[in-house]
Amino acid sequence: MLDIDFAAHNEEVKRVWDAYHAGRPTRVPVILGLNVRYYLFSPWLNPRGVSFEEYSEDPEVMLETQLEFQHYVRHNLLSDADMGMPAEAWPGVQVDLQNYYEAAWFGCPVHYREGQVPDTSPILGDDNKRMLFDRGIPDPFTGGIMAKNVRFLEHLSERIRDYAYMGLPVRGVSPSGMGTDGPFTAAANLRGATEICLDIYEDPDFVRELLDYITEATIVRIKAWRERLGHDPRPRNWGFADDSIQLLSTETYREFVLPCHKRLVSELAGDGPHSIHLCGDATRHFKTIRDELNVNGFDTGYPVDFAWLREELGPDVHINGGPTVAFLQRTTPEEVRDEVRRILSTGVTEGGKFVLREANNMSPGIPEENIAAMYYAAKEFGRYQ
Repeated sequence: MLDIDFAAHNEEVKRVWDAYHAGRPTRVPVILGLNVRYYLFSPWLNPRGVSFEEYSEDPEVMLETQLEFQHYVRHNLLSDADMGMPAEAWPGVQVDLQNYYEAAWFGCPVHYREGQVPDTSPILGDDNKRMLFDRGIPDPFTGGIMAKNVRFLEHLSERIRDYAYMGLPVRGVSPSGMGTDGPFTAAANLRGATEICLDIYEDPDFVRELLDYITEATIVRIKAWRERLGHDPRPRNWGFADDSIQLLSTETYREFVLPCHKRLVSELAGDGPHSIHLCGDATRHFKTIRDELNVNGFDTGYPVDFAWLREELGPDVHINGGPTVAFLQRTTPEEVRDEVRRILSTGVTEGGKFVLREANNMSPGIPEENIAAMYYAAKEFGRYQ
């Protein structure tokens, strides 16, 4: 465990975020994109050898693993988050269906491959690519993997009523299916990335029909879950993703996908501003997304030219980004410090709306000392006058 004063750390974190949100930042905040794969695929953290299939198919294993991971993160991985033991309760757990839930909801089979996160395979071939249109929209609660989502949600919600981990209760359980990885990403999963890109040239009407179908289904599912859980039907600020638009030119994005994004925002969100997560080389689309969707927060993957991106978007847009996970895996703390200094000297902090994080999502095997080096370098080089 880290040898730090967690109470003092948490007090500082509150001051940092209060200043950031007030528009008077004192230094660049640091967040971490963490996934249970970091835990499951690190033998020293997972001595029981729990597989992703066991984790994904047994709600009790899912509950225990998530809480073990929360305890580990809160005591070992430095960031501007609350650390140490929680004051009253563990923040909560989720029905964790990773990034495969949307494709699996539409009927794609889920595969558990050794050493990999669960994934799906496409179901729309050349001979059946309009199959889903005849089936209609899957039921938000009983269709495909959503039936498992409901079953796990009910099991875990009942389980935590009299459950304590390390003497503390668990605050709640959240389901999968409340957000979206984006209509074009879902289309790439259903049809295949190469196939959907070829379809844009060979059968553009099908692409429009498929994207319209996915968009409508996504709106139906999210609205149904919000109603079931008593959530705001149109929250003012909303965030979504669509990583596969990195495969498209901005002209093609505007023609095929932007109308779907506009519809999602119109149906599912208030007046904004909104945020988006985009992995890969999608920065050429950012200005279009900013202007057309009222997005003022971009959570980036890599590669990212931070100097160009800040100049492109201006000082009033929030940007999250930082060293790549590949770099963090193979390098030394001294080199991490130098890379953070380089990033923070590009001009990306102009306007005080930059948050440092790994790019993108902590991979298993990234040394704890490199994560700590990233944090301390932000404190050293990320201070504002």
